[in-house]
Amino acid sequence: MSYQEAKKAYAKMGIDTEEAIRRLSNITISLHCWQGDDVIGFDSREALSGGIQTTGNYPGRARTPEELMADMDKAMKLIPGKKKLNLHASYAIFKDGESVGRDKLRPEHFALWVDFAKARGLGIDFNPTFFAHPMVKDNLTLSSPDDSVRKYWIAHGKACLKIAEYFATETGVPTVINFWIPDGYKETPQDRMGPRARYAASMDEILSEKYDKSKVYVTLESKVFGIGLESYTVGSAEFCLSYSASRGITPLMDNGHYHPTEVVSDKISSLLLFNDKVALHVTCGVRWDSDHVVILDDETKEIAKEIVRCGEDKVFIALDYFDASINRVAAWVIGARNVNKALLLALLSPNSEAKALQDSSSFTRMLALSEEMKTMPFSDVWEEYCNRACVPAGIEWLEEVEKYEKEVLLQR
Repeated sequence: MSYQEAKKAYAKMGIDTEEAIRRLSNITISLHCWQGDDVIGFDSREALSGGIQTTGNYPGRARTPEELMADMDKAMKLIPGKKKLNLHASYAIFKDGESVGRDKLRPEHFALWVDFAKARGLGIDFNPTFFAHPMVKDNLTLSSPDDSVRKYWIAHGKACLKIAEYFATETGVPTVINFWIPDGYKETPQDRMGPRARYAASMDEILSEKYDKSKVYVTLESKVFGIGLESYTVGSAEFCLSYSASRGITPLMDNGHYHPTEVVSDKISSLLLFNDKVALHVTCGVRWDSDHVVILDDETKEIAKEIVRCGEDKVFIALDYFDASINRVAAWVIGARNVNKALLLALLSPNSEAKALQDSSSFTRMLALSEEMKTMPFSDVWEEYCNRACVPAGIEWLEEVEKYEKEVLLQR
């Protein structure tokens, strides 16, 4: 079936494919730099820590800023739609042998990233890096009982707020800065409240730093557990949501950071009743907690439906996974294209009609309509969207990645 035939088929269902394509082309997905080098970064050679782990040893890992930027360039050329660059603080680029601690990071340490982003018309999102560093003591940072440890990481948080504002000012695009700490305990703690009280006080001190709230959106991310932190996580979902609500910042949900029976798709509407914006880290959770490449599974589709139904302008979308078992450029492309596909499927759904059917208790027709949509000619609309974005619509993109692997990645 051609796009014109698919357009007519959707029109019979009351769906405007042109409007769906237009809306999708305006949805931004933030592409995470850390997929390209296994979360190693450039400011430290500490082993990855903080309850997270990258597995696999596929050849071609980016080792320098230049290699990482080149790999991201290749990936972005194969992903349709609007994109942003998502950085961790550990990706600071020092010149002339300079090296400073994370508590003393400055905007100029990210100037090359700003040049990269501006040359491509990208905004930049940001993440303080509270892991893989000697000042992470006993798996604790902002919640540590050690004053010197907390002071160090508070200074890091404040420095990152200034850097985030610098990104927004330079690119003209608001920056989402996400605070996530790995703090927790392997064994059952005897004091659960103390670490959380220290975490809250530390965040309060960080947020006492003045920043332009029209340019910088501060978010707080929770986690259910981490490797080596199985019994207790300081920044639980309840803590992070309560703190965000009480301090007027934006909640962030990572769909790999919840219990196996919880789904983020069901949480989006609740949060948007009480928040102007929400932020998402889209990943593929497997069992308890994972950062697998996003696939076009049921939960990804449901998340996309909720984004569209609640208003895509209210949701910040970022990818967050790190897979070293497959080609890293392909991992970026697969995940981002799947999020785009899920969003297009949601935009090609009869959302208004389905809502009216639910409100009128017409559940038989609602179910029949939902099932009928599953066999609509989605792929023809996807192909048209990709063609307009000048990226391959089908598996041809993989041929480009394989060529890049042979000519570039395997030469490293």
